[in-house]
Amino acid sequence: MLTAAYAYTDRLDRAEALCTEAVRTYETAGWSGGHLALAHAYIGLAHRRRGRLREAEEALRESLRLAERVGRGLPMYWTVSCNLVDTLLARGHVAEAWEAAERCGFAPPYPSTIIIPDPRSVRGRLLLALGRTKEGIGELEAAEKAAAVRGHHNPVTVPWATDLARALATEDPDRAGRLAAEVRRRAERFGTDTAIGEALRCAAALETGQRKVRLLAQAVTYLEASPCQYEHAAARVEYGIAAHSAAELERGLALARSCGADGLVTQARNALNAEHGLRQSAY
Repeated sequence: MLTAAYAYTDRLDRAEALCTEAVRTYETAGWSGGHLALAHAYIGLAHRRRGRLREAEEALRESLRLAERVGRGLPMYWTVSCNLVDTLLARGHVAEAWEAAERCGFAPPYPSTIIIPDPRSVRGRLLLALGRTKEGIGELEAAEKAAAVRGHHNPVTVPWATDLARALATEDPDRAGRLAAEVRRRAERFGTDTAIGEALRCAAALETGQRKVRLLAQAVTYLEASPCQYEHAAARVEYGIAAHSAAELERGLALARSCGADGLVTQARNALNAEHGLRQSAY
C-alpha cells in the first residue's frame, strides 16, 4: 500500500525500494505465490510510472506468470492485468494490449475491490486506441459513475476524465471543456508535478494556436520536474508539434526512445519528417 501511495505521489525512488525489498524478502523465504506476484506487479508499476516501459512490461509479465498459478479472478490478478494493459498502451503496442486484455479477461464485470489504476479508465483508453470510440466513451462514462459512487476523484489513479475530455473534444466541446477544467482543479489540489502537467496536457488537447502552445509549454515545465518520463516525453512531442519546433521534437524523440515508447517514437519521427519537409518547401 505504501508502494502504491509513493508511486502516485512522484516519490518513485521510495516506491521502487520498497517493492524491490518485498521481492527479495519473499524469494528468500521461498514464497512463489500471490505475494511474490503482487510484489513484481508493484515493481512493474514503479517502472511504468518512471517511464521505464520495457522494464515495466518485463516485470508485469513475470507477475502475470506467477499470478496465473494462483488463479484468475482475484484482485491481485486484476491488478497485474490492468497494469500490463496500461503499460502496453503507453508503449504504443495497441494490438498486444488488446491481446493481453482478451487473454486475461480484462473486461466487465469488474471486481468490487479497489484496483489501481482504475480498470474502467484503462479499458476505456484501450477501446479508444482501437478506434472503438463509442464503446470507449461508454466505458469512461461508466468509470465516471463508479468513481462518483466511491468518492474517488484523484485524476492520476482514476484518469477517466482526461481521456473522456479528449474523446469528446469534437462532438461535445462544452462538456469536454468542463471535464478538462475539473481535471485541472483536482490535479492542482492533489499537487504533484505529474498530475498538474497531465491536466495541462489535457487542456491543451482542446485548444488551438498560441493558447495550445502556451499550455503545452507549461505542461513540459511541470513534467520535466516530474520523475514520470513517459508523460514528459509525450508532452515534449506534443509541444514540438504545436510549436513547429524541430528542437523540441528531437528532445521528445530522445526521451521516447529511452522510455521504450515505440508509438511515441513513431509519432515524433513522423512530425520531424513533416517539419523538415515544410522547411525545405519554404526555401
